[in-house]
Amino acid sequence: MLLNQSWTSPLLSIIVVKLVLAIALPVKSETPSIDLSPDAIEESPVLQRWLEEIPDISDDIKNDPSFRTRIRLGYSYFPSSGDASGFNIGVEDLFIGETGLTVSGDYQASFNGDRASVGGDLRYYVLPLGNYINIAPVLGYRYIETNGYSTDGVNVGLRLMLALSRTGAADISLTQSFVSPGGSEEVGMTTLSVGYALTKNLRLSTDIQKQNSVNSKDSRVGIVLEWMP
Repeated sequence: MLLNQSWTSPLLSIIVVKLVLAIALPVKSETPSIDLSPDAIEESPVLQRWLEEIPDISDDIKNDPSFRTRIRLGYSYFPSSGDASGFNIGVEDLFIGETGLTVSGDYQASFNGDRASVGGDLRYYVLPLGNYINIAPVLGYRYIETNGYSTDGVNVGLRLMLALSRTGAADISLTQSFVSPGGSEEVGMTTLSVGYALTKNLRLSTDIQKQNSVNSKDSRVGIVLEWMP
C-alpha cells in the first residue's frame, strides 16, 4: 500500500534537513585532559617545552648535535721521549652559533721540557649535526717542539667523528692532519680519541697520538678528564 503523499512529504523534508545538519556541523570530540601538578611541570624541561610548543622531533634528531663541547685537562705520557710525563689542556668543538663550525685548541707539554705542542683549529662538520657519523675538514695553526726538532705552520687535515651515543655519552674520533704541509719541516699528526661519560657532565677520555716527520717519529698517550658544559 502506498503511503499518503501529504504525510510522506514532511517526513522526507525532516530527513533531508537532518542529513544536511549532520554534514555541515563539526563533530565535537572529547579530548582527555592530563592533570599535572605544577611541581611535575617545573621539574621537567621536556614537559615545559611541549606545553609551549609541540617540537619538530625529526628536525631535532637531524640538527641537535650528537656530540658536545668538551673542556679537557689530563695527563700525558711520551714513550718516544724517554718515557717522559706531562700534561695536556684544551677545549674541543666549541660550537659557533647553530652551525657545523667549531673551534678547538690545546696545549700539551712534558715536565722535562723535551716535548711541547700548542695550536688551534677550525672544524666544519659537513653532515647534519644529529648524525651518528660526521666528517669535518680541519684548518688551523700549530707549533711543535721535540728534543730533535721544532716546527710551526698551517695545520690542515680531516676529522672523522663516530658518536656511539648521543649528547656526548660515548664517541670515537680520528683526526689526520699535516703541519706546514709540503715544506721540508712537514709533520703528519694522527690522533685517535675515545671518550665515555661518567656522569651527565663529566667524561673520561683516552688519546693516542703519532707525529711523523723527516727527523723522527714521536708518540703520546693521554688520559683526560673532560667537562661538558
